[in-house]
Order: sequence, then C-alpha cells, then structure tokens
Amino acid sequence: MGTHYRSTTVRGHEIHYREAGPADAPALLLLHGFPTSSHMFRDLIPLLAHRYRVIAPDHIGFGRSAAPSAPDFTYSFAELADVTAEFTEQIGLTRFALYIQDYGAPIGLRLALAHPERVTAIVTQNGNAYEEGLGADAWAPVLAYIADPNEKTAAPVREIRSLDGIKWQYTHGVSDQSLLNPDAWHHDAALMARDGQDGIQLSLIGDYGSNIDLYPEFQAYFRASQVPLLAVWGAHDQIFVRDGALAFLRDLPEAEVHLLPAGHFALETHAAQIGALIDDFLTRRHTAPVPSGS
Repeated sequence: MGTHYRSTTVRGHEIHYREAGPADAPALLLLHGFPTSSHMFRDLIPLLAHRYRVIAPDHIGFGRSAAPSAPDFTYSFAELADVTAEFTEQIGLTRFALYIQDYGAPIGLRLALAHPERVTAIVTQNGNAYEEGLGADAWAPVLAYIADPNEKTAAPVREIRSLDGIKWQYTHGVSDQSLLNPDAWHHDAALMARDGQDGIQLSLIGDYGSNIDLYPEFQAYFRASQVPLLAVWGAHDQIFVRDGALAFLRDLPEAEVHLLPAGHFALETHAAQIGALIDDFLTRRHTAPVPSGS
C-alpha cells in the first residue's frame, strides 16, 4: 500500500505529512524527534499500512513543513503540541495511538495531557518521560545552555546539529554500522543547515527544561489513565538511556518493554522487528477507534 505525501495549513503554516493505510482503520500518529522529520518513518510506514491509518507529520521548523523564523513563531514544545492537536482535528483524527520518539515524546505527551480521551495507546521508541532516562554526558551541554543561555553555552549545543553531531546520533550504540544508510544523517544535516535553523533549534533546546518540569504530570497521567504502552527502546542509546524505558513500569505495571540492541534511531536497524512488535501490541491492546470524521 503506497504512502501519500500531503500537506495542510494550521495557523497559517503549512504542515507536511505522510499518510498510508485505509481511512477507516485504527489510527497511529507518528511523531518524530530531533533532528529529523517524518523521513525517519520511511521504513516503518509500509510495514503497518496494511492494518492501520498511519500519519506522520513534520513538526513546524522540521522536514518539509513551514519553518518561519524564530521571531515569527513561538518555538516551544507547548506551541508544537497545540499545533499537532489542531493538525489532528483538521485531518479528522478523533482517536489514535501515538508513536513518540525524542522530541515527539514531550509533544505527544502534552497532547495526551490536554486530550486524554483521544489517545488509545502509546508506543515509545526512546521517547523519554523520566529523569533517569536522561543520559548524563549527552545532556550536560543542553542542561548548561538551559540554565544559562549565552554564546559560550550555545557553542556545544550548536555542534549537536552539525553533520558530525547528527551522524553521531545515528551511529552511536550501533555495533554493525554497515547496516546504517548514511543518506539519513546527510538528509537531516542538509535541512538543519537551512537559513533560520540556528534560531529555531536554539529556541527549542532552550525550552526543553519545560518538558523535564512536566515529567511529574506525564507520570501522573500514566497512573491515572493506565494507557496501554509499548516501549521499543534502543538499549545502547546514550541520549535517552535504557533506564528511561524501564521507568515506565513504575507507573504502568502492564507496560510492555523491549530493549533492542540498537541506538537512538532504532528504526534504522530494527524497523522490521519494531513493526512486528507494534502490530502485535496494537492488535491486542488498541482500543477500537471512533471512525474518522465522526
């Protein structure tokens, strides 16, 4: 089943998204992380489109979506979550499962806090919600910038979106790097090098502390809702470490946690295994959705 490449307009900004699968099938919303886009789901979408309506938007500032300059758009996770909620309403998603990774986690979990009745299940692939999931070495420069944003603390943060910095995010923790397609990090690096990205990405990194502040609320949501949750986690990720996956069991005892021999972008090497785990999980535990458009 082919993937469609569509766009819509939310708050005057174009949102690009990929969509595949039957329009009346259970819906799965895929939310990407930094520094990529819906491109990260290129291998996963065809594995799930036979049974699900799969939708993967590019966040504003990423991929092929609009990237207004930082002064012209509030680049915060709260704003991206609000835009994502409006995006789902616009395309007729009333109930859906979430796939969250990296930046997609605080965006998706904010959406779940605001509209818990819409979220039927969560798949988290290195999408963190616990302080113990923050890798100390990887987060040190980010936390330093959050605490005191200035040119000195910004310098190491800027390196994160350089070609070498992005390549490291793909390659660390991967034992056989010949399995990795270098097109992935070159694709991301080219988009990160566009005019305006410095202000966009520094704004979002500077706002990341607001996500950490919300961790207690995310955890309270898990306890209250007991939302079905599947963690498919690259166990060798140094950004969001394996303890972040295991922590979900504290608030969601019925969560299903799979630690994979992969890194931060586990789909690059384990898409087939992750796709099979998601299909099995949603088949057993996905709440039947309200038909689209109702």
